Amino acid sequence: MPAVHASTARHAVALALAAMVLAAGPGARAQVAQQAPEMPAAPGGAPVKGARYVIDPTHTFVMYEIGHYGTSTNRGRFSTKEGSVQIDASGKGGQVDITMDMSSINTGVDLLNRHVQSKDFLNVADFPTARFVAERLGFDDDKVREVRGSLTLLGQARPIRLKARRFNCYMSPLLNRQVCGGDFESTIERSQWGITWGIPFGFEDKVRLLVQVEAIHIP
Repeated sequence: MPAVHASTARHAVALALAAMVLAAGPGARAQVAQQAPEMPAAPGGAPVKGARYVIDPTHTFVMYEIGHYGTSTNRGRFSTKEGSVQIDASGKGGQVDITMDMSSINTGVDLLNRHVQSKDFLNVADFPTARFVAERLGFDDDKVREVRGSLTLLGQARPIRLKARRFNCYMSPLLNRQVCGGDFESTIERSQWGITWGIPFGFEDKVRLLVQVEAIHIP
């Protein structure tokens, strides 16, 4: 299967398994909510050894925080475009590959959205996506505790380590599939990717990344 077709198929599967509400209107989302089983999610145990998981784009986002003149914190959020997680045969390692849609930036302020998309920061016109790829998952018993990989921004890959603040697997009553995920975070220096606008006058170099991720087991 050509790579572009495989990528499209993976994304379609993720959307379908997530009840295809990412682009739906309020009425469709309400209908899905009404169809959801009125029962709690059952514990899902550990990630399945040798299994593949597809990122759920309705529950996977990347948030950032950057200091503003040492006074307050600017925040924004990006959506994920597609992604997958492969657990190795031992159940103690694996691989991650997630693509983010940089044009989806939402700071809550339209003018700031456009500035972050500009060449001063992310140059979304030339680099519409960012990518996180990891070849190393760190486990503690059956919990993922850290993920080491590389983050590609503006066409440049730099190493990054994500620490887990929580991790869990559950059996989704809506999907009837195991879902695994958690909250991860890291602090990077944006200047490593050549993003230096504003550093001399109050916009901090250090950026805190907060990653919310859930991935659906594909048997």
